[in-house]
Amino acid sequence: MPGDESSGSKTSTNQKPYGVVNIKTHVHIILDFNELNYDGWRRLFETHCRGYWALGFLDGTSLPKSDKDEEWYTLDFIVKSWIYVTLTQPLFTSIVKKNSTAHSIWQSLEDLFRENKDTRAIELENEL
Repeated sequence: MPGDESSGSKTSTNQKPYGVVNIKTHVHIILDFNELNYDGWRRLFETHCRGYWALGFLDGTSLPKSDKDEEWYTLDFIVKSWIYVTLTQPLFTSIVKKNSTAHSIWQSLEDLFRENKDTRAIELENEL
């Protein structure tokens, strides 16, 4: 985790996310509500975040040490921006909220797509 010195050199783990200029070269799927591509997008995104010591920002295990933990807020902002640029415009518009964290956005997407998946399964079953 960023800031966790036991997981390696603080500099090497904390600086890694700053080096990602274009997330779309790592996560090449654009999440689209109409494409039902959430599972693939999620796997790519989690793999990317794990490789960049940022998975804790998605699962909520990385928390700021205080309200003034600038490093945590900066890294959370980076992960949020990664999420935002891998969404379609309509999905981005529906999910963006002021003062959200990467974890809250991640959870909102999970809720949105998992709920839709169950509804779609019921619709398909009824068609059969």
